[in-house]
Amino acid sequence: MTERVDREKRTTLRRFAALGASTPLVGLVGDEASASEGNDTRRAIAGYLSTTPGAHFSKIRDDLSLGTGETQHHLRRLVDARSIESHADGEYRRYFPAGQFSAFERTALGYLRRETPRAVVLALLTDPDATGTAIAERAEVSRATVSRTLSELAEAGVLNREEVTEIERPETLITLLVRYADSFDEETTAFAAHADDLLRYDP
Repeated sequence: MTERVDREKRTTLRRFAALGASTPLVGLVGDEASASEGNDTRRAIAGYLSTTPGAHFSKIRDDLSLGTGETQHHLRRLVDARSIESHADGEYRRYFPAGQFSAFERTALGYLRRETPRAVVLALLTDPDATGTAIAERAEVSRATVSRTLSELAEAGVLNREEVTEIERPETLITLLVRYADSFDEETTAFAAHADDLLRYDP
């Protein structure tokens, strides 16, 4: 059983390491074997973040089948090498490929990584005139949860609620959802498949 788990872990790391192969990694230490193994793991993390920007610590650890200490060590090395960057997001610390996202995009991705805010954003992008009740039904949450989420998104600058509730920079949100649809959920994948018309969205 342990051998099968280790084999699956190695397969996962190799898959993402191929994506991260072009990421500059510096400061490797230790003997040749351990350095090579660490190099592969850091490439895997870098590759994973290229497809799942905004992932938090636990998601990275679990999706790559890494240990907690192992994840902490390699993330710290990547941050020190300026291959990736981290940003506080409430109780989370989220990780991104270095220098690739604006402050707005990092904030937006942080909320899109959360199920309820993502569902609310998808609802408003699909129907800018959606009522709170309609959003609650689509997101399968209470009306109070929708109200709280809308307030959080507005405070973060993802929504504008000065006159009517509307998405800030909708084309940016749509682009992020389409580009990284596979890293979200089936609803986002379905949204991405029909998003072309929304790229000219003008609420």
